[in-house]
Amino acid sequence: MSVLRSRDNPRVKRWARLVADARFRRSERRIIVEGPHLLDAALAQGWKVVELLATEASELTAKAGRAPVLVSESVLKSIVDSETPQGVAAELELRQAPSLPAGDTVFLEGVQDAGNVGALLRSAAAFGIRAAVLDSACADAWSAKTLRAGAGAHFLLQVSQVPRLPAALGTFRGRLLCTVAHGGIALNEANLSGAIGWIFGNEGQGVSAELQAKASLQVRVPTGKGTESLNVAAAAAICFYEKFNRPGAGS
Repeated sequence: MSVLRSRDNPRVKRWARLVADARFRRSERRIIVEGPHLLDAALAQGWKVVELLATEASELTAKAGRAPVLVSESVLKSIVDSETPQGVAAELELRQAPSLPAGDTVFLEGVQDAGNVGALLRSAAAFGIRAAVLDSACADAWSAKTLRAGAGAHFLLQVSQVPRLPAALGTFRGRLLCTVAHGGIALNEANLSGAIGWIFGNEGQGVSAELQAKASLQVRVPTGKGTESLNVAAAAAICFYEKFNRPGAGS
């Protein structure tokens, strides 16, 4: 089988654009995942592989159910956003998000750091969250950095990105809670029964007044004296863990 070695090949340029351009990803309804861990996580959840790229055939490429396009290491590096590519990548068909499922959901407003978004999604999946909805001011859910930080969580969640959150909040079947740095009820004292829609806001400004008004409860994560606030991904992980470990809530 021939090996694709030219970075100027139109297919190579298209794959590189899918990695670099969020708008192009949305218009094409395609994403690129890189590395065996993310590819295996996607396959485990039945995601459709449109194209498989690899520097050599392997057990994982056979598992994908289609012949890989063999590419040189330099070509693969020109496509993916990684200093040390792991030898395999895939173009996946981005699923259309249906209406929100029953159960806990996380809503993100203006969380701009891709690492924070990915880490937050990873914690959500670990502690039984069913879906995540991001507004357009958030880092792109499907960027290479967000996918790496999510470590496969994207494929366990129903992830969607919408222009603004109020309409999505209106479709949620449960209670809406938002986190605040000051005031509110201490997390360990809050009623977390039933389906919870967790609202987390921008790293600097927190949840907007508009969305705070839509929450039935405001909660804070108690911290030691002299500390002003927690990183949003850390605060979310604590909230999810608290709910997950309440009697009858874990799975």
